[in-house]
Amino acid sequence: MQQDGNSFGSPKATSEAGPSKDLLQPPRQEKLGLKEVVAMGVGGMVGGGIFSVLGLAIQEAGHAAPLAFAIGGVIAILTGYSYTKLGLAFHSDGGSFTYLEHAFKSANVAGMGGWVLLVGYIGTLSLYAYTFGVYGAAMLGDGAGHNATQHLLASLILLAFLGVNLYGVQAAGKSEDIIVMVKVMFLGLFAVIGLAYIRRDYVLPVFNKGELGVVMGAALIFVAYEGFELIPNAVNEMQDPPRDLSRGIFISIGITVAIYILVSLVAVGNLLPEEIAKYKEYALAVAAKPFLGQAGFLLIGLAALLSTASAINATLFGTARLGMVMAQEEALPKAFSLKERHKDIPWLSLVLITATAILFVNTANLTIISSFASATFLLIFSLINLSALRLRRRLDINPLAPLLGLILSFSCWMLLILFLWKTDKASLCCIGGFYLFVVAAELLYSERRIIFRAGKKHL
Repeated sequence: MQQDGNSFGSPKATSEAGPSKDLLQPPRQEKLGLKEVVAMGVGGMVGGGIFSVLGLAIQEAGHAAPLAFAIGGVIAILTGYSYTKLGLAFHSDGGSFTYLEHAFKSANVAGMGGWVLLVGYIGTLSLYAYTFGVYGAAMLGDGAGHNATQHLLASLILLAFLGVNLYGVQAAGKSEDIIVMVKVMFLGLFAVIGLAYIRRDYVLPVFNKGELGVVMGAALIFVAYEGFELIPNAVNEMQDPPRDLSRGIFISIGITVAIYILVSLVAVGNLLPEEIAKYKEYALAVAAKPFLGQAGFLLIGLAALLSTASAINATLFGTARLGMVMAQEEALPKAFSLKERHKDIPWLSLVLITATAILFVNTANLTIISSFASATFLLIFSLINLSALRLRRRLDINPLAPLLGLILSFSCWMLLILFLWKTDKASLCCIGGFYLFVVAAELLYSERRIIFRAGKKHL
């Protein structure tokens, strides 16, 4: 298999915290320290998702929404352990794809993992664009439900960054670190100030929607934890991988869990159920009004716009690079690897991914977009935990952590599928169609295909 310095799944390709900056600028020789590794993880997770999925979490889990985020954090920590051990064992930029290759004898499993990862990142790209459109429309005073302004803004932001990436502006990534710091600071201030304004009758009883609703909420918003899996892909760029890889993963997940729990607690403690139902798509900004007024609404709205724009820029470029390298690995049509003569820009991959995201964001609602992205990464993390279990002797690890990670992540995936079966069968069929497409593409198209294989190829 060919190796590429920016192999797909690389944090350089997909993280919004700083790795995308390295892709957009000439490569440098400096190694990553623990601080940079933690920033990579926090920036990758605390992206645009939290600004929109918070309302979904509260809608399903009720007052126990903070517990839903805590459950998601437990799954992330257990899976982070598997990523740590796999990353140290294989030292590869290929990330999840490489680990699946080593864990399973069938190359088709790893190939399907690559396809699933690709469509998963398209799902997160759509979620970021959706969030940008919702918050932009709300700040323009046109935030009541689905409207033309929202769809226009969501489409325009995707087209804008398609243009940026096609043009190849090297300076586009210079503000990434600043944006990460700004959004974390805004969320931190929101949480710290808002704690003093929590109303007791708004948060009690804790399980006002039942215990099952907590787990369902965790499954529905799990996409908010997507991002830490990018850290092991940078193992070759770390100053001290054996020390910084595990610390970077666990510290970044810990910081993110703390932010999510505090933010969701403040939101629950300041909003009535009917307000959450009405403003669920931008509930975080509305939750700032009781104690910060209109200024708080605008600050959180601004943070959402900056965060989602940053995430779209990094994710679009990274996902396009993922498609290009998959094409070079003969897992996608070779057309995905087409580049301009004078620039290292996978233009066709960029166009096709943007077009798919625009179609998705304009035809699906928030629940479906979040469900699809969450389900995809829960499935990927299930496979990664299974990979760690299969390679446990080579990794020399205690199998309990990956086993628990596998059980929890796959159970949440099953609950999410059951939720969609009960609430929206049509959308479940659409998501199922994506997965069938992935399987068919791998088994029918790729060079590893086992159906319609050219019988005279090796004669």
